[in-house]
Amino acid sequence: MALSSFRCKFRETSVDLLTDVLIDLNNRNKDQLNSVSTCNHNLRDKRVTEYILLITEELRLDPLVGYHAVELLQRFMVKHLTDLLTSHTPQDAAADRPTRHEDAIFDEIKEKFPIIVFSCVQLASKLSLHSHIITNSTAVHFLHSVGLSVSKQTLFESEMMILKGLEFRLNSPNPLTYVESLLEVLGHNEPCVPVERLHDLCRHVLQFVSLERTDVYDSLLKTTTQCVSPSREQREKFATVTEDCMLLGVVVIAVATFIFSVTKWEQVVEELSHITGISSRSIHDFAHVILTHIVRPSSQ
Repeated sequence: MALSSFRCKFRETSVDLLTDVLIDLNNRNKDQLNSVSTCNHNLRDKRVTEYILLITEELRLDPLVGYHAVELLQRFMVKHLTDLLTSHTPQDAAADRPTRHEDAIFDEIKEKFPIIVFSCVQLASKLSLHSHIITNSTAVHFLHSVGLSVSKQTLFESEMMILKGLEFRLNSPNPLTYVESLLEVLGHNEPCVPVERLHDLCRHVLQFVSLERTDVYDSLLKTTTQCVSPSREQREKFATVTEDCMLLGVVVIAVATFIFSVTKWEQVVEELSHITGISSRSIHDFAHVILTHIVRPSSQ
């Protein structure tokens, strides 16, 4: 089991273990960035993320379960769609109508998608040490309550499909893991920073960014490139930024600090830069974009 998948309750992690966890998270983040798929952005739909977070809230699960489920869904759907679109192409498909096969695949996925989403939440709940597991009985009851008639056998088959698709590799870190781990390190390095009080605020900031992901990262891209209409090449290069969990974790803490105590802002940004190697300028720029989006509704 990867160290980053081991999670103690907040502020109960030893310094030695925390150091190992942070190193592991950093290595896994680098590995993830080296294998970024251009499909990822398109699959991070606001409605899907909101649906998953609402499920976790309704079933009283740890928020970590929701963010883990989002990551499982991303990884599985990229792999699943790639496999479906690159194999089993009908030999008799007309050359002038190549979209027929794709349409059939997407129609099939559309029908199964709500169950796939829920199965990702159910799998994530089974991996959380601080959240109760969603049993099949609870799952069937919940799905029936939202208008989906599903059997336990169907849920089992859906879980197995995801497990096989991910080759049983489920312990991928998620943004909340990075936020909480970085907060732990920050608390050890700078005892005067009220990380316990920042913790809950960070969760709200992370949820905002997750739900407004498309607009936030689009604004960051335009800020970074100084271009109102970035080219396709610029967007493709920027894909690694959108998948950088370490950067997101750092900036979420920075934004929460600015909101909670602006006098601690520079101190926290400098320490986060020291911990991660991410430049203070990058943290400032990204935090400014998020803060702009947070206050924008009240100014309209």
